[in-house]
Amino acid sequence: MIDKITLNLQEQISSGISVLKSGGLVAFPTDTVYGLGASSGIPRAVERIYKVKQRPQNLALPLLLAEPSQISEVASYVPPVAWLLVRKFLPGALTIVLPAAKSVPWIITGSGKTVAVRIPAHLLAIGLIKGVGVPIVGTSANLSGQPSALSADDVHSQFGDKIDLVIDGGRCPGRESTIVDVTGEVPRVLREGAISREELSKVCQII
Repeated sequence: MIDKITLNLQEQISSGISVLKSGGLVAFPTDTVYGLGASSGIPRAVERIYKVKQRPQNLALPLLLAEPSQISEVASYVPPVAWLLVRKFLPGALTIVLPAAKSVPWIITGSGKTVAVRIPAHLLAIGLIKGVGVPIVGTSANLSGQPSALSADDVHSQFGDKIDLVIDGGRCPGRESTIVDVTGEVPRVLREGAISREELSKVCQII
């Protein structure tokens, strides 16, 4: 039974990679909540994320990366304090806001100057990112204003057939990532989630 489950997940990951590479949308489990993904290299796919989530296009979308080396590809500058946070908390439930590189499309930054990045501590999500070969948009798989999806059934109930594939990887822990903006002189917590202010303050000064 375990082998069959493992095989099924591997098949779903392969299908997910194909869907993402062709410009489709995939919902998948992470170490926090279910994510809704699109290839960052296909603007029309990213546009679909906004449409199906009913999300205003001025609200930036986060990027999920497979490894720390990708951070420098999407950020114009990575301050030393960001690398401290990366070494301590990533892969994990921390999203870091950095100055965006010019190569990051406006549709991802919401026409702003920053980009939010995270490396999920979930092998399935990492498998998708590595398979696609570029960072993937990794926003929460829910309609704007609605509760985060913690299971594949939750995703189906909110989106129906509006997305191309839902990978069922079981139930997610449920606490969203903590978001820290490191573009100023002192890191600023924009949302406290799975990682507490207390944990962050042991690594660096925060506001």
